[in-house]
Amino acid sequence: MFKITETLSLADEEVHLSAIRAQGAGGQNVNKVSSAVHLRFDIPASSLPEACKQRLLALPDRRVNDLGIMVIKAQRFRTREQNVADALARLRVLIQQALIEPRNRIATRPTRSSGERRLEGKVRRGRLKLLRSNVPDS
Repeated sequence: MFKITETLSLADEEVHLSAIRAQGAGGQNVNKVSSAVHLRFDIPASSLPEACKQRLLALPDRRVNDLGIMVIKAQRFRTREQNVADALARLRVLIQQALIEPRNRIATRPTRSSGERRLEGKVRRGRLKLLRSNVPDS
């Protein structure tokens, strides 16, 4: 079981981990050892609450593809175990953020005095710009 919060966990079958070779610098080790990890998580097929699924699918994130599968690539560390832990931690953070229901914004009107201050500032700025203009020769 993969624990998200005190009350929510995912079954191990819902998170698919595969080892791949890491990119970038690393000497001979990077060519020999598959230490990077691809974590695949199928959002629509998961046991998460429906509202959480919708928020995860709505993320403006290239890690979520058109089928709703989230792919997290972890290659920060030299060992596979550390990269697995890093990928799971990143998935946990994303799901925890999606569990929080966003508060609706309550529209308010600006006060009369704040509107007057705004207009006064615009007039002051306009006068300053007027002073920068060329002075005609007389």
